[in-house]
Amino acid sequence: MRRVRQVGTRAELIVRAWLRRHGLAYRIAPRTLPGRPDLANCRQGWALFVHGCFWHAHDGCRRATVPKRNRAFWQAKLDGNRRRDRAKARALEALGLRVLVVWECEALALAERGTAPPALQALLAGPSNLP
Repeated sequence: MRRVRQVGTRAELIVRAWLRRHGLAYRIAPRTLPGRPDLANCRQGWALFVHGCFWHAHDGCRRATVPKRNRAFWQAKLDGNRRRDRAKARALEALGLRVLVVWECEALALAERGTAPPALQALLAGPSNLP
């Protein structure tokens, strides 16, 4: 697990390039925010997480499988990750930020087909349209 990147994953780089191309400013993993979202813009009031489908157990995604070996360990680990994700989102929402999630599979589809996921479309539409 030492080789698993926390910042600068392929999916995150795709999302960052898309945001730059559309003129949206952001900070990368700001230490001042709880949960250190992958990207954030406090002035515009949003925080964005780019979740890996496996590590965050994306529902209904073919990338989100539980390994057959040591299944109990992995299920507990993935459940803990999801609980931690919810706690981070609540802490950011308490600060008045809108929390958005882009899944790895959505980011890869963005790179392949150019179709922006709903979270990114909401950012383009403006702060009043954020979920």
